[in-house]
Amino acid sequence: MQTARINSLCSRVTSGGTPSRKHRKYYADSNNGHLWVKSKELLDRAIDDTEERISDEGLQRSSAKYLPANTALMAMYGANVGQLGWLKCPATVNQAVCGMVVDGEIADPRYVFYALLYSRPALTAKAQGAAQQNLNQGLIKEFEIPTPPLKAQKQIAAILSAYDDLIENNLRRIKISEEMAQDLYREWFVKFRFPGHEQVRMVDSPLGKIPEGWEVMSVSEAVDLNPKLNIEKDKEKFFVPMSGLSTDSMVITEFKYRTGNNGAKFQNGDTLFARITPSTEHGKTGFVQCLTSDDEVAFGSTEYIVMRSKYLNPYAVYFLARELDLREHAIRSMTGASGRQRVQVGCFDNFFIATSAQDVLEKFEQAVAPNFRLIQKLWDKNRALSQTRDLLLPKLISGELDVSELDINIEETA
Repeated sequence: MQTARINSLCSRVTSGGTPSRKHRKYYADSNNGHLWVKSKELLDRAIDDTEERISDEGLQRSSAKYLPANTALMAMYGANVGQLGWLKCPATVNQAVCGMVVDGEIADPRYVFYALLYSRPALTAKAQGAAQQNLNQGLIKEFEIPTPPLKAQKQIAAILSAYDDLIENNLRRIKISEEMAQDLYREWFVKFRFPGHEQVRMVDSPLGKIPEGWEVMSVSEAVDLNPKLNIEKDKEKFFVPMSGLSTDSMVITEFKYRTGNNGAKFQNGDTLFARITPSTEHGKTGFVQCLTSDDEVAFGSTEYIVMRSKYLNPYAVYFLARELDLREHAIRSMTGASGRQRVQVGCFDNFFIATSAQDVLEKFEQAVAPNFRLIQKLWDKNRALSQTRDLLLPKLISGELDVSELDINIEETA
């Protein structure tokens, strides 16, 4: 199969920049400004939203570049080097991201993304540096990828994107389901607007006004922290590394099977709270519901605090762990050398919450448990879709699977 340099397939290959953090006006809220992609947001999939946005002035007064939809993106530095993404809508990027604006008359933008995904090991092998392996625009521009005829590129992109579109749709459903459940938690247990609250008198407490019949407890009274569990050392078991926790979702995104017993032990229904910097600040938290049975014991990073329902229920514990006030309290307790600071479990002894009567907790569980089950079901579907796509990817890009005779609608990738 013929190959071509990235530079020859693109009208522009460029990186971006970061507006000065000294000027708040260079950044915009989530409803305004320009999408601004950082390398950590490149997760080998489409991007249609970003953690931060920059203002018109931030764009003008920095080297951030505005890139069109369908631009392929690659992380050039550090731990994220080689990670990919592609823009579903126009966006800006920072200096650690290389944007490849594909010339649609020469190549299909989605195909270029998939060809880079296929060729990533060969490209990242060219990374340079001693302490940290980095790519640069020159290396990326000169890198060659397989380039079948344009029609075949579109056919290959259509096949692979069909899987990714299903994955993206499931991810949107996961996000919506979790947000709905989290909003309900805040409505009931933070704002005290639970069903029937109109008939419940508010009374004084150390936390201010709370519903009559509710109690004030420390988190360590309401939640079992790092419960004791035994696990066989020599048997292979489900293991969750720190990279398996998400910053904004309950799903366990990565796991493996390994021997050993050094690390946090947990079961279905437990919440994993990252206790080490910067994972704590980034909000890494997970809800365990992916084990094959409720009796199974798994283990993970030594840097987890395992939170188990004692007085609450598993769903309320998870959302409590996501609450900003609790996280900020935990962060203030961190001790240790710079860059390796850890949350002290004892900090939960003096963080107090209002705990409801059991009937309210039971109603909350009935309301949100279906959301949790749906989220796990959708994530399992995505894992199966990803595995199928990953099996097809090398066969299609290498030409092992011939697409020339297939009747494929390629209009959407044009």
